[in-house]
Amino acid sequence: MKQRIILFIFLLQFFILNAQKDWANFKKYEQANKEVSSPVRAVFIGNSITEGWYNADPDFFTTNGFLGRGIGGQTTSEMLVRFRQDVINLKPKAVVILAGTNDIAQNNGYISIENIMGNIISMCELAKSHKIKVFLCSVLPVKKYPWRQEVNAVEQIAALNMLMREYCKKNRICYVDYFSVLADEEGGLPKKYAGDGVHPNLDCYRIMEKVVLKKLGKWNKAVK
Repeated sequence: MKQRIILFIFLLQFFILNAQKDWANFKKYEQANKEVSSPVRAVFIGNSITEGWYNADPDFFTTNGFLGRGIGGQTTSEMLVRFRQDVINLKPKAVVILAGTNDIAQNNGYISIENIMGNIISMCELAKSHKIKVFLCSVLPVKKYPWRQEVNAVEQIAALNMLMREYCKKNRICYVDYFSVLADEEGGLPKKYAGDGVHPNLDCYRIMEKVVLKKLGKWNKAVK
């Protein structure tokens, strides 16, 4: 009986502690979102790649009327949960979604490519229902994840990018193809662009900026 009581107390503490965790990290941008006053041209939502982008080149965001809402380590499930707070409620004209690599790396455990795509589609549908223009980005090339080397990154990234490209074509969504301009012959991200093969450096971000600005520029001309 004593052992059962101890086990019950342990499980109760475990569930209480986990219930208190801010799983999707709503607090990350809670205050920053309250301080947004000027019109937002686009919100860039993503993981450490998007967060690192803002940290590496904040002028790219501020001069263009963009907001960076990346959180390191996040999967599409976490982004979807905070999508209303960090995108919709800010009333941007557009959203740039860069997501999926941490799902493939199994940061929160295994998830199928189809279910990753399902989360991405849900974000796209939420944005479109609020008249926010969607720019859906390819997953950046990765040969091996340093923290999950057993994952066949090249094959899975190719599969997810194909699903996204097809979805964009079918639903008239702008597909932003970073992969094609960054990948080496092995389907990875060259060291000159990322020391660990995953996280871009400033040179890499500069290339990405040209790609996405070209897409955003075409959209601006189309709506004028």
